[in-house]
Amino acid sequence: MTEPSLTLAETERRARPRAPFRTARRSSERVRLLGQAVDLVRPEEVQHHIQQAVAEGRKSLIANHNLHSLYLLDRTPGLAAFYDRADMVEVDSTPLIAFSRLMGLNSRGFHRCTYLDWRDHFWSVADRKGWRVLSVGGAPGVGEAAALRLKAAYPCAEIAVHHGFFDARPDSAENAAVLARIADFRPDVLFVGMGMPRQELWIADNYDRLPPCVVLSVGAAFDYEAGVQSAAPRWMGRAGIEWAYRLFRDPRRLFVRYCIEPWSLIPLALADIRAARRSR
Repeated sequence: MTEPSLTLAETERRARPRAPFRTARRSSERVRLLGQAVDLVRPEEVQHHIQQAVAEGRKSLIANHNLHSLYLLDRTPGLAAFYDRADMVEVDSTPLIAFSRLMGLNSRGFHRCTYLDWRDHFWSVADRKGWRVLSVGGAPGVGEAAALRLKAAYPCAEIAVHHGFFDARPDSAENAAVLARIADFRPDVLFVGMGMPRQELWIADNYDRLPPCVVLSVGAAFDYEAGVQSAAPRWMGRAGIEWAYRLFRDPRRLFVRYCIEPWSLIPLALADIRAARRSR
């Protein structure tokens, strides 16, 4: 099979210099927004955290919050346990970042941070260090297509995949087989991309049974890598309008998420504003 080649845009994107960053996070950069703890971190700081954990052979969980996860939190039993275990919680939401600025919590000018923001840095490090990366999620065949494209660009990274269409109940035979696959591969980094909240609940249910590795919930990451889903241009992410791109491409699935659910979070935002005023 012929390995896919990189496009000119992909080559240029991966060659861009990276901005300097702090290797030590400050405690003040873990803040509470809409009642939940999140970390104001740059993509480079996420990668530093991953590299440290892998170098130390330490298990670590990296989560992310957006308006959809905040909406689901009180409506999904077991979801809070996932976030309680997370060592780092990225902010994958431009409105949440804007709200952090309004509350005076975002002095370093952070923007939203998610897989698409740090993918190139991650894979360049994985390639250089020969990391073992396993992805669980996606439809059968999608992970394999993504791995093929990634291996063409990052041949020294060891990549394995398992689809997300299995019985994810903790006591099921299929779940035990997935855990055995993970244990046999011994990943440095485990991506779980089965959609929210299924991926978070699966991690929470199985975290203690996973080998030492960095675990990340990444949604449709390998769908993007396989070309099954189209990622918005990164300038749209930086401008805070990636949601509009995704809504335009998949209105049936995302209209309620982007246009209805956020209204239910207004009481939490008002509570934060009142608390901030009382503390001044």
